Amino acid sequence: MRPVTTTSPDVDVVLPCLNEAEALPWVLERIPPGWRALVVDNGSTDGSDRVARAYGATVVREPRRGFGAACHAGLTAATADVVCFCDCDASLDPALLAPFVREVRDGGADLVLGRRRPQGRGAWPAHARAGNLALARMLRRRTGLRLHDLGPLRAARREPLLALGLTDRRSGYPLQMVVRAADAGWRIAEHDVPYLPRTGTSKVTGTWRGTWQAVRDMSRVLAESPAGEGAVR
Repeated sequence: MRPVTTTSPDVDVVLPCLNEAEALPWVLERIPPGWRALVVDNGSTDGSDRVARAYGATVVREPRRGFGAACHAGLTAATADVVCFCDCDASLDPALLAPFVREVRDGGADLVLGRRRPQGRGAWPAHARAGNLALARMLRRRTGLRLHDLGPLRAARREPLLALGLTDRRSGYPLQMVVRAADAGWRIAEHDVPYLPRTGTSKVTGTWRGTWQAVRDMSRVLAESPAGEGAVR
């Protein structure tokens, strides 16, 4: 077991967590050296917090349920200049964030996103892929960005992220980040990343109902007025 950095980190990695005890060891062992894992416990009952601490992660508690609530709690707890986000269900390898961080630090982009490329059967259910495709098309109409995915693997600088004034605390949080970044004139890059079958059952896109609830959450985000036209900050 390799210790995870917990003080003076080069990069903070926010890992929203709800009952991911089984997947956490795989994820935390892949955090790059010198980076800190911030596991945001969103009400787990399976001992995820104990597993996270055993693997050297810093545990942040967020009692208010919601993917966005967990992500934002991690962002506000972060102290590193660059902050990354990654699911902690073992579907994405956090080591893939290293080139994302270099691109942000080198000034090539302000926000770098991972475009998920499913590896193997069951990596990305058809209903979840359909919902993501619909949202990507709506995002293109709203912002002009030619993105293909709204996946959770991403990197940006902490202070500019906080300045976006993100308010969504449900499934719309990742999309709101992209929309407000686009409105603010950020340079946004997208790169392919392998997407593995997750460990356990998805809390958001494991069913058609969950997927379309997420689509509704994100549709509300897309209805926001662009910056300078009454958008809530």
